[in-house]
Amino acid sequence: MATASTLPGATIDELKGSLRGPLLQPSDAGYEASRRVWNGMIDKHPDLILQCAGVADVIAGVNFARTSDALIAVRGGGHSAAGLGTCDNGILLDLSRMKGVQVDPARRTVRAQAGLTWAEFDHETQAFGLATTGGSVSNTGISGLTLGGGVGWLQGKHGFACDNLRSADIVTADGQFLTVSADEHPDLFWALRGGGGNFGVVTAFEFQLHQVGPTVLGGLVIHPAAKAREVLHFYREYSSSLPDAAEAWAALLTSPEGQPIVAMLLAYNGRLDDGERALEPARTFGTPLADTVGPMQYVQRQAMIDEGLAPHGLHRYWKSGLVRDVSDDLIDRVVDQFAGVPSPMSVVGFFNIHGAASRVDPRATAFGLRALEWDVSIISQWADPADNDRQVRWARGLWADVEPFTSGVYVNHIAGDEPGRVYSAFGPNYERLAAVKRQYDPGNLFRLNHNIKPRD
Repeated sequence: MATASTLPGATIDELKGSLRGPLLQPSDAGYEASRRVWNGMIDKHPDLILQCAGVADVIAGVNFARTSDALIAVRGGGHSAAGLGTCDNGILLDLSRMKGVQVDPARRTVRAQAGLTWAEFDHETQAFGLATTGGSVSNTGISGLTLGGGVGWLQGKHGFACDNLRSADIVTADGQFLTVSADEHPDLFWALRGGGGNFGVVTAFEFQLHQVGPTVLGGLVIHPAAKAREVLHFYREYSSSLPDAAEAWAALLTSPEGQPIVAMLLAYNGRLDDGERALEPARTFGTPLADTVGPMQYVQRQAMIDEGLAPHGLHRYWKSGLVRDVSDDLIDRVVDQFAGVPSPMSVVGFFNIHGAASRVDPRATAFGLRALEWDVSIISQWADPADNDRQVRWARGLWADVEPFTSGVYVNHIAGDEPGRVYSAFGPNYERLAAVKRQYDPGNLFRLNHNIKPRD
């Protein structure tokens, strides 16, 4: 239950009268559904939920939080693994009603508001045969993914989501509205491309688009868990030399029938005949239980693991890190530990970073982890809250075996209980980020995130 609000009623009434969108309090209809986020383990109760109808509402909410010294959380798609898109007490700025999209097919650009999911974004851009790098599941919001860097199915050919950002509209801590780009406020634009939600509330993004699809290759090649070591050894070598247009990820998981399996998740972003040749080695290795790889609509590929791995409301606990080599020792530890996985919904994934995403200068954007490497993610998922302790304990136990092999972390995969890892997400870029934070948010109003402290 929410605790008693410390915010003065008269001030709340004044805020409500200045808004176009609804302002929900705990007793209001719709509050309970609106406070929920994608990670069902997060159970928080804001004093106020401002369902922003536009930029004016965002400015009003930011000014209210600053002048009343209230905690402020910001939510786009609500997909944060750490559950950062909400808070106890304070005010939640919910951007999910801001879904405007304007595609310019001649310039191959799109202006997209911050409340969109990638499924909604792709629906609009694919009407013109265009896309940009989105998430690995389509119910992710465009805001959090892009601001944290943006790993996705197009990264080898077109870079991360943040590499395709041309400009952004943002409301800063002092209530100012700015449009930032390489030419306007370039320091802030640099920081937004991977620095997370530390610098203000981004209300709209302008992306570069690329000709993609509408038909692409994608699917899974599935092997029994007994072959996990052999498959992961093959995957390591195969994914080390992929062409830019190909993507190959791998995962240990459980089939819908309850059988432990190992799968390679494959994609190709180009001519179908070129893709057939590029993906053939992964499809002909060993004796798969199933091979679902084939031509499909781009929007189908973007959603192909939504239902199995990313439904809304499951309880989740993540641990993740970047490795330069998928060593035999690492494979052995992951396979051995996964044999005792307590939930059939849990996954250990290997996400390959290569191609265009790895060739960007590490200091060109705030997202500086640009080596040829793999993100290893332990994704513990379950439905019954009574299992929280057991599931978290399993993920932490496996992480204890994996962590010694890691050298950094993708900021969007940092767990909510490990703020000390923020520096390792940015490395040599951290000090510059802290300086930008000091300029635009010296009081750290925007601190409910993977927080970068203002530099003194």
